[in-house]
Amino acid sequence: MKTSKITIKSLFGISEQEIGGKSVELTGRKGAGKTSVLDAIRYALTNSSNRDWVIKNGEAEGEIIVETDSGLTIDRKARSNKADFVSVKENGTKVTKPETFLKTIITPLQLNPVEFTQMSKDEQNRAILDLIEFKWDLNWIREQFGEIPQGVNYEQNILQVLNDIQAENGSYFQSRQDINREIRNKRAFIEDIAKDIPSGYQAEKWQNYDLPGKYSELMTIKDRNGKIERAREFKDNYDNKLRGLEATKEIAVSAAKALINAERDSINSTIARLTAEIKAEQDKLLTLDNKLNDKVNVVQAEFEKSKAKLDADVGIAEKYIYLDTIPVDGLQAEINEAESMIKHLNEYKRMVDMQNEIEDLKEKSEEYTAKIELARKLPGKILESATLPVEGLTVENGIPLINGLPVSNRSDGELLELCVDIAINNPSGLQIILIDGAEKLDDTSRDKLYSKCKEKGLQFIATRTTNDNELIVTEL
Repeated sequence: MKTSKITIKSLFGISEQEIGGKSVELTGRKGAGKTSVLDAIRYALTNSSNRDWVIKNGEAEGEIIVETDSGLTIDRKARSNKADFVSVKENGTKVTKPETFLKTIITPLQLNPVEFTQMSKDEQNRAILDLIEFKWDLNWIREQFGEIPQGVNYEQNILQVLNDIQAENGSYFQSRQDINREIRNKRAFIEDIAKDIPSGYQAEKWQNYDLPGKYSELMTIKDRNGKIERAREFKDNYDNKLRGLEATKEIAVSAAKALINAERDSINSTIARLTAEIKAEQDKLLTLDNKLNDKVNVVQAEFEKSKAKLDADVGIAEKYIYLDTIPVDGLQAEINEAESMIKHLNEYKRMVDMQNEIEDLKEKSEEYTAKIELARKLPGKILESATLPVEGLTVENGIPLINGLPVSNRSDGELLELCVDIAINNPSGLQIILIDGAEKLDDTSRDKLYSKCKEKGLQFIATRTTNDNELIVTEL
């Protein structure tokens, strides 16, 4: 589809201009209106302009009508007193959603290929990638990755989006690095903890070890053994204790006899001197034996009482003296080992928890790796089914290559030829290309570009600055 007639009225400083359906070159000095013609055509096709004034100064309305050889007509009006107007018709039938329709019949590179040559490398790459036709939205991203990856500009084309997702400065790559760093740190902690834990440490055994119960068992055995030892010692000392009791008794009896004998001697000595009191003293003498017997009886009673207690204690000791003591060295050693091992439990649990955390982190790291690898593989799958703007286009690491070479490796003339190839890639689109500033190309490159457009059946409208005072339209 090509234009058959373009009519411009009161737009961008143009009073009225008409261009037929052939390729033309617009020449003249600066300010002659060459670029205004191209701006008007772009305005008709895109409804956008980088100029502050669209309507010619002094006019209330500006209009451009683009007619094509396929029966398509585009009529766009800019109006100062009411809303702008656009009408797109195919063979007289009005097209609904005209702005959306127009985007399907042109590409930005067709409308300003010279500007493409002046773009930065990244801008050129983005412009090429934007031309790849592949339907996608955020739901498609969510289906692929299970989420919407953060830190990505989703206003870009899908290949640049995927490149950003897998890039080293992307959230997946950075998150994986953070996780792997955390894994390394935790492994270092585990190694540090493991140095102090005995080899072959049985955490479950020491975790379930009844240390208080073992302490109670040990104390019970020690108490029983103590009773046995004390009973044996008590039994061994029984005869000595009995002799001690008998000696105490004999000493008390001897003391009593000595006391009585002394008293008797005193009385006998006084009998001769105290004749008058003989009878009384004789009476006292008669009571002395009874008194002695009483004292002896008291001493004997104390002896019997102490002996009875001693025999009772021996009876208790008899329960133990013939029992065998239970060795506690093994139990004590077991308890000592348990105490030593149990103190490692908290650090062991911490180490196990870290190991479990590492496994979880490894899973997350592997998930990020899978998503990164997916973002790297998807461009190849997309290019298998996507509509490519030019033959020989491939994409590596988000960079478009034409026949294996980056776009930035091409000269300005080659870049313009690339734009020609892109323009003809859509057979149902408008086969026109606007070349603003052809004087920037050397004569050979310009002639080659014009020839390629003709060879490919493209209609082109080019501007070239000359010394002519008026705008000159030359059909080529």
